[in-house]
Amino acid sequence: MSLGLTGKTAIVTGAVRGIGLAISQRFSELGVVVSGWDIESAAGQCDPAFAHLADVDVTNEASVAAGFNASLEALGNVDILVANAGINGPTKPAWDYALDEWQAVLDVDLTGVFLSARVVLPHMRDRGAGRIIAISSVAGKEGNPGACAYGAAKSGVIGYVKGLARELLPSDITVNCVAPVMTETDLLREMSPDYIADKRGRIPMDRFCTPREVADMTAWIASPLCSFTTGQVFDVTGGRATY
Repeated sequence: MSLGLTGKTAIVTGAVRGIGLAISQRFSELGVVVSGWDIESAAGQCDPAFAHLADVDVTNEASVAAGFNASLEALGNVDILVANAGINGPTKPAWDYALDEWQAVLDVDLTGVFLSARVVLPHMRDRGAGRIIAISSVAGKEGNPGACAYGAAKSGVIGYVKGLARELLPSDITVNCVAPVMTETDLLREMSPDYIADKRGRIPMDRFCTPREVADMTAWIASPLCSFTTGQVFDVTGGRATY
């Protein structure tokens, strides 16, 4: 079944590895022209999924503005934004977190979504249409012990998406979240074996999510088939999510 995405254009943040790369590759397979943003964009230079790559720090307002201008010049217009860039941060109790560790997670995982969406919104509002999709996490709904900063940031993403979606109504700009459980990406290297085992034990399907599964959900939300849903959270959790 065609998703009707051929010829659409997209910016994907955190694009050159993990979930961002899987989304970029899936979009490209479906005929989307992809501009990838990453703080280390050179890592994706050889991947055919990308029509354009930009070195963008999503925590930096000037870098995001420059990245959007470069993407707009390369693509001509922007139909879709996937705000995916994220970090996990240290896995330890909240009382052991230093302020700079806490702030780094919120800067990337929450403020990065805000800055990425804000720079795209005037363009989408002028065109009267668009798709904004933020990658949150089940941790933003249920919390994960040992990752309070991450959970707080991802919960903030959900609240931001719900508010922004309603600010844009009535329009054909939809704003939604994808909330996976732990996914098989490089972020696992930031986590202790005990932490990983605990999180897998919480998933009724008894396995982690794959980047491709997140990408497939994201592609459907980005498509014309998902035309009447905004301000919502799409779970990819193997049965873990309870609401």
